Amino acid sequence: MRNFKAACLQVNASNDLSANCDAAARLAVEARAAGADLILMPENVAMMEWGRSNIVLKAMPEDEHLALKFFRDLAREIGAWLHIGSLHVLVADGMVANRSFVIAPTGDIKARYDKIHMFDVDLGLGEVYRESATFTPGDRAVGVALPWGRLGLSVCYDLRFPHLYRSLAKAGCDFLAVPAAFTRTTGKAHWHVLLRARAIETGCYVFAPAQCGEHVNDRQTYGHALIVSPWGEILADALEQPGWVMADIDPRKVEDARKKIPCLDHDRPFAMPGRD
Repeated sequence: MRNFKAACLQVNASNDLSANCDAAARLAVEARAAGADLILMPENVAMMEWGRSNIVLKAMPEDEHLALKFFRDLAREIGAWLHIGSLHVLVADGMVANRSFVIAPTGDIKARYDKIHMFDVDLGLGEVYRESATFTPGDRAVGVALPWGRLGLSVCYDLRFPHLYRSLAKAGCDFLAVPAAFTRTTGKAHWHVLLRARAIETGCYVFAPAQCGEHVNDRQTYGHALIVSPWGEILADALEQPGWVMADIDPRKVEDARKKIPCLDHDRPFAMPGRD
């Protein structure tokens, strides 16, 4: 296994698709010029919209999606692997898939993943989210072969479901992608600790590109795009402003971490507790 450089982008997306794509592309070009082989983008990289009607209106079928075409062309132009954190893809019955794509340097789509877990929460003080009203959840986990190992895919709220990542690791994934638009409220409390926990539990590198700043409808996201080692060390943190971070990735450290603590091999059956 050879080393490579991974970069995570941090953007402040608006509800203007063209401007968002251009902003992400500028950062990707910079990261590639600095040596990045794999460039990962956050959730909703091409569109941060609010309200079901607005989201559905601006979503596009996959085969017509302007942002997908744009990023496939970008991958060819810069000759890098791109992970498109998520795009809003119009599917059946007026619903939308929150869909990730992995794109090879040839521009070919190598994997798709639809976000499984819907962010339906009430954080208090009027901060309410109901993704299930607009988005159709995915129903399968996805891993994809890269030149350096396998990348397991997830999106944002999936982070709170550790069995997904354990399943990806047990299926042979060495790296985990967690593109996100984490709220500022939950990010301050949980973002760093959850990402480090997923790395430690699985012995995987974790790549977590992020949205940051203020968006339409006064929505606020946390930022802090992270790269975390299989031992749980934070290798890079983008803090609070748009930009990108990069780290040298040594796939052999995945094996090293798992040899030290082989918990993926230590599952035991157990009976579930009863409810009184």
